[in-house]
Amino acid sequence: MSHEARNALPARPTGPMVRWGLLGAGVGAVAGSVFAASVSALAGYFARQVVTPKPRVEDIAILAVVRGVDGDEVILPANAETTAPGSYSLYFDGGAGHARIGRVLSFVPAEGTVSREVEHVYAGELRAAVRGWWSGVVYPTPAEIGADADDVEVQVEGGVAPAWLVPGTHRAGTWAVMVHGRGASRTEGIRAIPTARELGMTSLLVSYRNDGLAPDAGDQRYGLGSTEWEDVDHAIDFAVSRGARDIVLFGWSMGGAICLQLADKSRHRRRLQALVLDGPVVNWMDVLAHHARVNRIPESAGRLGQWLLSNKAGRWATGLASPVNLKDLNWVAKPEQLRLQTLILHSEDDDFVPVGPSAALAELNPSMVTFERFTQAGHTREWNVDPERWHSTVVSWLGSVLDAPHPGRPRAEAAAGS
Repeated sequence: MSHEARNALPARPTGPMVRWGLLGAGVGAVAGSVFAASVSALAGYFARQVVTPKPRVEDIAILAVVRGVDGDEVILPANAETTAPGSYSLYFDGGAGHARIGRVLSFVPAEGTVSREVEHVYAGELRAAVRGWWSGVVYPTPAEIGADADDVEVQVEGGVAPAWLVPGTHRAGTWAVMVHGRGASRTEGIRAIPTARELGMTSLLVSYRNDGLAPDAGDQRYGLGSTEWEDVDHAIDFAVSRGARDIVLFGWSMGGAICLQLADKSRHRRRLQALVLDGPVVNWMDVLAHHARVNRIPESAGRLGQWLLSNKAGRWATGLASPVNLKDLNWVAKPEQLRLQTLILHSEDDDFVPVGPSAALAELNPSMVTFERFTQAGHTREWNVDPERWHSTVVSWLGSVLDAPHPGRPRAEAAAGS
């Protein structure tokens, strides 16, 4: 700066006003630093929770089990889950106990309680249980729905991933590979076995990294679909080695994100015939923003959390070996890249994965995506609320897709799966 320019500046004030001004500036700087540190810590915690597998929490009090006119009834605190129509599971004793819970028998809003039918106790002593957790997974094994399943093993990185194999009939060469969601297990796909059986398909219910059955990932973190698809691709390897000619992918929640990655990246893309997605994550950024709002996390912390997940510099906070490419997992931004016939079943009352992106994807790619909107169902509980509609919708839609001529294959061969 020139001598003339310096002399042109106003004279610098002196005295008490300066001292108070400097003090205010110092306090502001400290406050800004504290705020920035708080946002950073909150963003790191938020991002880490998204990708860290955690045990289920017994968050429901089991108030009583009483004998009713038609059998046992369980009395629970009333909330959106426990008052929803349909059949569900109540797990207790750390998951060692399992009961199938049926219809609502009485609901007393003034007392905040609901009484529901106990359809069956698979394990444990429900009358002695005091706490448990609610689940949309109804059956513990395929045998409970009358399906003879073989226990098989899929070779994956780090070991073997257990799977259930249910043989098909007239369309045995078409395999339904069923992919569960985040925090769930292969039991989530049992509900779809009767649907696949009606269509004559072979069913393979898979496990993948960090689900408690398959080997854990090296970093013990979810990839939100960006890494898990590789394990399912190995499951398709297994299917092909056992005679599979065509593959239909069924995916629930994050399993939907995995299926979409397979549609884009699988070694077996040419064998993939269709996707059936239930409450799928088609845009993780939307899901993360939703959960930030629900948990009252400041928008700035939520955005920083997304940045930490998707950048190498965020590994200190997330524990991820490699960042998650959230943009690559956003199918609303690239709808034209989905080139497989896709059925999405999603409830407008899903409070975990909002329905908006599913509906948007169908609107943006109507030639490939069919959208079936449900109501009253929580996350991936469309089947629980209306199993007949779920089943008939999938059978009708998928049957027409499989019966349609495929390039290079006669119509009769496609239908027979021979």
